[in-house]
Amino acid sequence: MVDRAAQRRVRAEEADALLYLLLSKACDALGTPTEGVALVAVGGYGREELSPYSDLDVMLLHTEGYPRIDELAAQIWYPLWDSRTKLDHSVRTIAEASSAAADDVRVALGLLDARHVAGDSHLTLQLRSLLMADWRRTAKTRLPALAEACRDRANTVGELAHLAEPDLKEAYGGLRDAVVLRALVASWLIDVPHPVVERARLDLLNIRDELHTVAGRATDRVVADVAGEVAAGLGLPDRDALLRHIYSTGRTLAHVCDVSWRRIESLMARPPRSRRRNRTGGPLLLALDEGVGQHEGEVVLMPDARPERDAALGLRAAAVAADRELVLSPAVCARLASTAAPLPEPWPAEARRLLCALIGAGPGLLEVWEALDQAGYITRILPEWDLVRFRPPQSAVHRYTVDRHLLETCVEASKMVRDVRRPDLLLIAALVHDLGKAVEGDHSVTGAVIATTVARRLGFAEADVDTITLLVRQHLVLAQVATRRDLDDPMTVELVAGIVGDTETLDLLEALTYADARAAGPAAASPWRMRLVGELARRVRGELSGGGAGLWTDAPPIPVPELHQVVGVGRLGVTVSEHRGDVRVNVAVPDQVGTLTTVAGVLAVERLAVRSAVVTSVDGLGISQWSVAGAAPDPVRLRDRLAVALRDDSDLVRRLAARDASRGKSAASRVDLLPGASETATVLQVRAHDRPGLLYDVTAAIAATGADVRSAHVSTLGAECVDVFYLTDRDGSPLEDEDARTTAKSVLDRLSF
Repeated sequence: MVDRAAQRRVRAEEADALLYLLLSKACDALGTPTEGVALVAVGGYGREELSPYSDLDVMLLHTEGYPRIDELAAQIWYPLWDSRTKLDHSVRTIAEASSAAADDVRVALGLLDARHVAGDSHLTLQLRSLLMADWRRTAKTRLPALAEACRDRANTVGELAHLAEPDLKEAYGGLRDAVVLRALVASWLIDVPHPVVERARLDLLNIRDELHTVAGRATDRVVADVAGEVAAGLGLPDRDALLRHIYSTGRTLAHVCDVSWRRIESLMARPPRSRRRNRTGGPLLLALDEGVGQHEGEVVLMPDARPERDAALGLRAAAVAADRELVLSPAVCARLASTAAPLPEPWPAEARRLLCALIGAGPGLLEVWEALDQAGYITRILPEWDLVRFRPPQSAVHRYTVDRHLLETCVEASKMVRDVRRPDLLLIAALVHDLGKAVEGDHSVTGAVIATTVARRLGFAEADVDTITLLVRQHLVLAQVATRRDLDDPMTVELVAGIVGDTETLDLLEALTYADARAAGPAAASPWRMRLVGELARRVRGELSGGGAGLWTDAPPIPVPELHQVVGVGRLGVTVSEHRGDVRVNVAVPDQVGTLTTVAGVLAVERLAVRSAVVTSVDGLGISQWSVAGAAPDPVRLRDRLAVALRDDSDLVRRLAARDASRGKSAASRVDLLPGASETATVLQVRAHDRPGLLYDVTAAIAATGADVRSAHVSTLGAECVDVFYLTDRDGSPLEDEDARTTAKSVLDRLSF
């Protein structure tokens, strides 16, 4: 096995030898003494942590009045530059170095790792002693600025544990934060679990070494193109295994940072010692719940608490900490993980209540759960959690790892517990709904099996187990149906009503859908998608309560009177409006096969991404309403372009063809007929890589077969889209089977061209 730490030390030793030689030669050439001057390694070089393409961070330290210092520096730096060595250099006296450290906290962090390389060692020792003393003396006043810098970096770069292409150095929980932890320890204000931090830091350094080797240059970002090769070099099976390793390591460091900064904040805010002691002179311990107390900003166990006898004590402490957004003491987490009595199966009602209180606590859940997870307590009470820990997201829609997504879903679900009759079922479903992603197959199906097992272990009644299982099995159905089916088709509402069965389950499923989407990210929770989910749920609720599905109440799908008012010469009209964050383009054209294709092409040329389209025919006019993403277009310009294209579409076809020729190759498209989805139309579903003009190509292929598009429902998630078309023949009836197959083949052939 490769000893990468030894390789890093060898690189540092080789650099040391070169610098020693350069300083000796320079002093000899200039006739200057070696006393009063020193070469000092700082930063990663100071820690002897040189990766294959790391810079050399070197300071030429000298006493005041040292002769010919600029010439000496030039004779050292130029040979390094000539050899293409990447160099970060400075020339300073001790006073100048101290001043630079005082002015810039990043300089201060680098100088805390100063190491003597060559020259006057007493000078280096004097510098180190002064800098360490200054850091400890001023730490309380400087740490708030360092904390703010860390927060800014985290907000800008992101968290190492959640990035699709992780930045090993700058991301929160990366190598930069490992250096910050060293500085916090050097302040003598707090301590950290050194073995845990050191192991994580060395793991990240090993990954960076291999990344440099594979990339052939200095880089800290694990991009998709090299991730597989980096994984192989580290002896890992594939890219996903590498990402899980990085996420796990980043989460460990981020958790230690979180706890450390919370302790620093508590220390800064702590009142004078005389005011925070009880009458006996001991430290103040405030009782919060049975066996649980608070001490100096952390939730701890009371002196008489016995986790080995009280199986629910861990959940009680966690629920209290999450509810009050307090730190759960790392020592308590470790004690619970190692000594807590196992919960009986099925769980008693009190343990089940405490789990729901924990996952329903809101944002306070995240740090408490992370602390327990790092200690190993979570897998003791929920063994299935280990399946998804640090599992990378498989879709661009998701911004978090699978386990963090589940927790974020719980946080979002906690905001809606008053909107449902059984909040406990909502919260448990939120916690387990994606556990199936660790198993081969449809994660909704495999997850439902896991959810059944978990729900029974937790002690839910069998009817509640069935509800949780249904919520997990169908947690995507509202979003999928709302964005891919015609809400005005009665069979759409009947389909969902048949799945959920009653309004109480519908309320739970709707809340879970919102929570899941918001936790996934903006693409999944766009105003358009959420509005469609809400409208579908409203209609299904009406059907289940006996009032019928009802009509669209948000706004008329197609404002026919408005379009009639603007239709003039040539029977062509365009209006543009904005509604709840969507841009709506309403178009009236002479009703004939192929006009929908022309409208789609014009919108594509205008760079408007189509989210949905609804089509109808009134008095010989084809009237369509389009929900599009992008800046609201000028309706007059849009009408003029449309008029030209309807007369002669050759320029439109040429421009779209040029755009097609410039696009890269994408995965094969899929075209399916969905029998039984509607009694009044033939339903065609297209799955393809999203691109400008895609809807134009699909509708052009449909028009070429003579089929009519009654409505189109477009759903785009990340780089992929699912478009559903309700098709009829010229008489308004569903297509014959042979015609339907011909239409599907026509679309697939067009997309495969």
